[in-house]
This record gives sequence, C-alpha cells and structure tokens, in this order.
Amino acid sequence: MYEQIARNKRRTVVYIALFFLAWLGIGAIIGALYAAASAPPAGGTDTTPGDIVVGLAIAALVAVAAIAFTLRSGTRLVLSVAGAKPADPRQNAQLYNLISALALGDGVPMPAVYIVADPSPNAFATGMGPARSAVTVTSGLLAMMDREELEGVLAHEMSHIKNYDTRLLLVVSTLIGLAALLAGLLWRSAFFMRSRGRDGAQLMMLVFAAGALLSVVGFLLGPLIRLALSRRRESLADASGVELSRNPAGLLSALRKLQANDIPLAHTNHATAAMCIDDPLQHHTGRMHRLFDTHPPIADRIAVLEAMQQGLTV
Repeated sequence: MYEQIARNKRRTVVYIALFFLAWLGIGAIIGALYAAASAPPAGGTDTTPGDIVVGLAIAALVAVAAIAFTLRSGTRLVLSVAGAKPADPRQNAQLYNLISALALGDGVPMPAVYIVADPSPNAFATGMGPARSAVTVTSGLLAMMDREELEGVLAHEMSHIKNYDTRLLLVVSTLIGLAALLAGLLWRSAFFMRSRGRDGAQLMMLVFAAGALLSVVGFLLGPLIRLALSRRRESLADASGVELSRNPAGLLSALRKLQANDIPLAHTNHATAAMCIDDPLQHHTGRMHRLFDTHPPIADRIAVLEAMQQGLTV
C-alpha cells in the first residue's frame, strides 16, 4: 500500500514534467514556423533561433500558469464541471456518518461531501491530497444503494484519496482538459479570422498550427496518458475499500447494481468519467474497444471481490 502511494506521488511529478516538456515542444515548433513564414530576403539576418526562444518562453509561461491553476483550483473545476453541490449534513446524515467513520478508520481528515442531482448511480473522489479532498455521490446512488452498499462505494472512494489516486488523476485530467479547451478556442478563432495580406496569412497559419498541436495533446496524447495510469488503479481501490470496510459484500452488491444500471449520467466528460467508480463512457464489449477503457470491466471486478469474499469465509 505504501509503495502504491509513493508510486502515485512519483507519477504525478513525472506527468507534470511531461506536460511541461510537451508545451515547450509546441512553443518551439510554433516559433520555428513563424521564423520560416517570415524568412528574411537573401543576405538578411536569420531570426530563427530568436523566434524559437520567444516561442519557448511564451509556452513556458502558459504551462506554468496552467500547472499553477491545476494545483490551486483543479478540485473546484472538477466539482463545477460535474455539477456537484455541497451536501446538507442534516438531510444527508447517513452519508456524512459513513464517510466520517471511514475517514477515522483510514486515518485521514474528513473530506468535503458533495452531491450531483442525477438519477444515474455513480460516485467519485477528487482532491490534491487527503487534507484537501472531496467525495461526491449522485442522488441516484443514494436512492439505489442500501447502507451496506453505500458504505462499500464510499470505502472505495476513500481508498482513492488515501492512495493519492485523486491527485494523480486530477493533475492529468485538468492539464489535458486545458489543452483541449485552448485547442477549441484556437479552432473557433481560426474559423472567424480573415487573412489580409502576408501578415494575416502568417497569423492564420500559426493559429492553425497551434490548434493542431494542442489538439494532439488534448485528444490523442491525453487518452494515451490515461491508459498509462493503468486500469489496475480501480482494482486496487476495490481491494483497499474492502480492507477498510472489512465487508466485501457491500461493494460486491453495489457493483452488481451498477453493472445492471442503464441510466446514463447526464453531466460527464472524459476528464470526470475516469474518476467515477463506474465509468459512464465505458460500455464497450469488443476487444479493441477495451484497449481504450480507463476502468476494468465491472464483471472482472466482481469476480475478484467474489474470490476475496470466498477467501474470507473459508
């Protein structure tokens, strides 16, 4: 367990470094493209090195700003995107009591508690660490699960917090989301731009190039990075949750209900879907489709828990 926590901390640093390097690469390429588009006449001074340095400097500033934003406001952004609202402790006393008992048993601070008004049953945890974390459940989960099943789901989410899975996913998902957001803004800007003269054509070319490069980061490298995080993270949280609640039957029954659920989650995207206990975007059955899933199939997770339950009852 401690090795898993240390590994997740190391991976967070590695992914931040990779993101920073990717942005520097984009800045250097755009700088080189600008230099090529404004090549001096024969006998003039070559400005390529200077333009590349300027591109690197601008990209570095944007990357540092994005990382700082993620570390400071990533949790609030995820909760806002998911449509999560703070839970009322009096109206949701059972939810608060279960999370409080699990936090005490896990030796971590009590996380903030949020609810998403959505009939689809699901839950996720997010935050930069145990001291700054939040557990969110949907109203559908509260309506569908009994006390034992709800405890199993919450124990799974509390394990993500203790294992620092939440910080790793938060950093990666937010950085990928920002790249995709900037790419979308650039594509829309390019659509409304008009090329007037050589300078206008050069500006359009740079906007297209930046949009294409950010799209690669946001829509191609992003999913690959998520795959690198490994589907094993969910299975580890299942096992850790059972260890915390000391009751595999609760999470086992909850997963069976989630497997049978056919109500789609209303507010979801690729960033928040990877955090959910049941990936709302993952309903693939083909072998090739499963290569891009961020969660193992629920049937496989149920089989593991059934084996754990049999081991405990022998």
